[in-house]
Amino acid sequence: MNPDNLTQIIQKGFRVTLGATSFFIETVQDSTKRDENLNKLSTDFNQLTEEWADRGEMTEQEARNFVDTILNQQNSQVNTDSTTVSSSPTSASSFVSLDVQQDLLELTQEIANLRTDLQKLQESGPQS
Repeated sequence: MNPDNLTQIIQKGFRVTLGATSFFIETVQDSTKRDENLNKLSTDFNQLTEEWADRGEMTEQEARNFVDTILNQQNSQVNTDSTTVSSSPTSASSFVSLDVQQDLLELTQEIANLRTDLQKLQESGPQS
């Protein structure tokens, strides 16, 4: 088995899982989408997994952008001089609860760990 194929399979599996989780959370939380989502479950499974993979990829990108934004804000706060502090700083942390931030950081770390494992698998080459 080609390590690139294995990487793609694992990445797609991760994204399908992430998308399915998002799908089910939306189903539970949004009563207006509940019927629509439950009807989707009766559709073709391949179509559903592709939709979940797309949703998972989008969620992964949003999480990455969010974490990058937080890290950039922290870096800019560290790099700013104390005399140039703005009178009304705005940050993403004021709009998102600490629990959500912690969950996102944990998920980001888990993604980083998965990527490291995938890179190690790719570097080790095919196993016989």
